Amino acid sequence: MAEMISVKEAADRWKITERRVSTLCKNGKISGAIKKNNRWLIPDNTQKPEDQRIKTGAYRKTERLPKLPLPIGVSNYCLASSEYYYIDKTMMIKDFIDERPMVTLFTRPRRFGKTLNMDMLRTFFEKSDEDTSIYFRNKKIWACGQKYRDYQGKYPVIFLTFKDVKFDTWEETFVAIRELFAKETQRHRELRADDKCDEYSRRIYEKLAAGKAGEVELSSALLDLSAMLHKHYEIAPIIIIDEYDTPIQQGYMKGYYDKVIRFMRNLFSGGFKDNQHLSFGFLTGILRVAKESIFSGMNNLSINSVLDNKYSSYFGFTADEVMKMAEYYDAADKYDEICQWYDGYRFGKTEIFNPWSVVNYFSNECEPRAFWVSTGSNDIIGDVLAEANEEIYNRLTSLVNGETFTTFIDTGVIYPQIKSNPSSIYSFLLVTGYLKATKTTTSFSGDFMCEVSLPNREISLVYNKEILQRLENLIPQSTAISIQEAIFSGDNERLKKQIQTLLTQSVSSFDTAGENFYHGFMLGLCALMGGAFATSNRESGEGRYDIQLKPIQRGLPGVLIELKAEKDCSDEKLRRLSETALQQINDKKYDTELLTAGVKTIYKYGVAFSGKKVEVTVG
Repeated sequence: MAEMISVKEAADRWKITERRVSTLCKNGKISGAIKKNNRWLIPDNTQKPEDQRIKTGAYRKTERLPKLPLPIGVSNYCLASSEYYYIDKTMMIKDFIDERPMVTLFTRPRRFGKTLNMDMLRTFFEKSDEDTSIYFRNKKIWACGQKYRDYQGKYPVIFLTFKDVKFDTWEETFVAIRELFAKETQRHRELRADDKCDEYSRRIYEKLAAGKAGEVELSSALLDLSAMLHKHYEIAPIIIIDEYDTPIQQGYMKGYYDKVIRFMRNLFSGGFKDNQHLSFGFLTGILRVAKESIFSGMNNLSINSVLDNKYSSYFGFTADEVMKMAEYYDAADKYDEICQWYDGYRFGKTEIFNPWSVVNYFSNECEPRAFWVSTGSNDIIGDVLAEANEEIYNRLTSLVNGETFTTFIDTGVIYPQIKSNPSSIYSFLLVTGYLKATKTTTSFSGDFMCEVSLPNREISLVYNKEILQRLENLIPQSTAISIQEAIFSGDNERLKKQIQTLLTQSVSSFDTAGENFYHGFMLGLCALMGGAFATSNRESGEGRYDIQLKPIQRGLPGVLIELKAEKDCSDEKLRRLSETALQQINDKKYDTELLTAGVKTIYKYGVAFSGKKVEVTVG
């Protein structure tokens, strides 16, 4: 009987994802594969199956019809669902109606579809002069039957999104929130002439609509508005608050945390706690902020975090959704690359892709970049690293090297805990999207013990960049410039010397780092360079190069870097290893992409690492 190997071993051997190998096993595409104790085992001598998606062209249309545009930055449900490529998340409505909690909080990382989903809920439930059912008749929710259709267009809705409330002072923040309430109040202009409202209500309406409410008046705005709408329509409204914790995070970063917490506590207490004028409430955010009593006494609150199974598939894209999307845009052959870069998140028991990055990947002609991390500040990571002790820093560094570890996770973590309790760092990184839980066990306290790792290559690059920036106090800023000059001049001795200096003056983690870590380290350095576009692990010629610098200015050279790493190498062995890396560039014809693009000068580097030692061979 042939020796059997694991899915992971097969994935490493065939240079595809573990998910892809498992799918091939499940579909009977790997001869001799057997399932034992929920694990697939594969004969050692099995060859990589041909990709029939590409060979047969089965996924392609016989006629190329115009493709729907990609919904980059589109958070309006009506627009997204009717004029763009839209992944149907309307079964979220069914799940809610079946359960009907009074107030629901969804916590997810930024740009995972929270605002779009909240606008979907608003469009579905809200009374409107327009027939908004047209936006759901071809969606999954409509096929669920009349029971669910009866909820469509039934309720008045108060809808506020705090996602852009990011200011330096509490005074500016308060003005911005007051303006949001003014616009939402004006949207309900039917209340202005409502004879069902008493004099007090009419006065409050005018103050809110004019943006003249004081802090005390504004803190009761949800209660007052919901009471007016209840009287007018004779049915209690739904309240939707999107990205409720954005002002809270900003308050923490800018020094007015206590003031914004006090306001939010009063606002939500009136709007959601024992509010007889409320049918249902929805909130979204990144954090639960449970320990600040914002939701104090709300026994009607249902919390759905990244570790919960309920609603786990509705924020972000599932594997099936991404595959269908790839097929639609004639890019099914790119699925494995998408997995490597943007898959890896785990919400409950569901594997999730980063939706923002996937959409931008297709829009960017399938060139992988760190799209998600470039859309917002990574101050969170910077703050985390600033507060990290040596143990925590080494743990974070080990993640970049592909390792995992088990830690306590509190999904109710709050911002000040980062400074007061360093162990909360891992909880914070998990809920904000910079870690994933590979295994989860409920702890004795009702919280969680989780095995954590980095989700994907995009997040790995963030860690490498931030870790590199942490070294700026130890290393002169001229070092990155000097490395850039050495690369673009073909000066291997200078390059070797500069990298050696950087490694020598850096953290001890390099003593045990593997190739993945050095890959990210070099890619982080390359990312700092102007005049070139860094790509990584893409196919060119007869294989995948490690790092390529493709010039965006005519006349600049292109650069190819192949990396090798082994522990405890002698100087001679390290030299041979760098030569092997250079030879691989030539043998595999990694310069094909650059030559095709018309790049005339190409520098090729074989770089070998062993702990803090480095050897460079240039060709």
